[in-house]
Amino acid sequence: MRRTFTLLVIFCWLFLPSCSKDVFKRYEKRIIGIWHITDVKRIGIGGDTKELTFQDGTFQFSENGGLTYTDLAGNKYSGSWDIVKKTSSEQVTQSLQITAVDFNTQLVQTQYYDDLAFTGTDHFKATINSTTHTYVTHFRR
Repeated sequence: MRRTFTLLVIFCWLFLPSCSKDVFKRYEKRIIGIWHITDVKRIGIGGDTKELTFQDGTFQFSENGGLTYTDLAGNKYSGSWDIVKKTSSEQVTQSLQITAVDFNTQLVQTQYYDDLAFTGTDHFKATINSTTHTYVTHFRR
C-alpha cells in the first residue's frame, strides 16, 4: 500500500505541473485571444462550405464579449460573441454565436455554431448541424 501511494505521489509530482490547466476554465475564458480558421469540413450529403459565413480569417475574442474579425482580403469587422451552455437529459453542449459588422460597407456577418468543443489549449472546433450534413470549422491559436 505504501509503495502504491509513493508511486502515485511521484507520478503527480512529475506529470501534473506540465499539464494545461485550461481544461478547468470555463469556455468563456478559454476562447479569449486570437484564433485563426485553419480548416472547414463538410460531413454528409449535400451542402457546400462556400455557403458558410466564416470560411477563413482571424478572430480576436475579447473578454467583454466583443470581437474583431479580419478576413483574408484584410477587411476588418467588429462585433460580438456569446457562448450558451445547453443541457439536455443526455449531454451538455456549448453553442457559439458570432456577429460581425464591417462599418465601411455596412456588411453584417453572423454565424451560429450548434456545438463548440475545445480539443486542446490551442485548438477548438465549432460544428453546424443541418438535416443532411454537418460543417466542422477548426480554429487554432
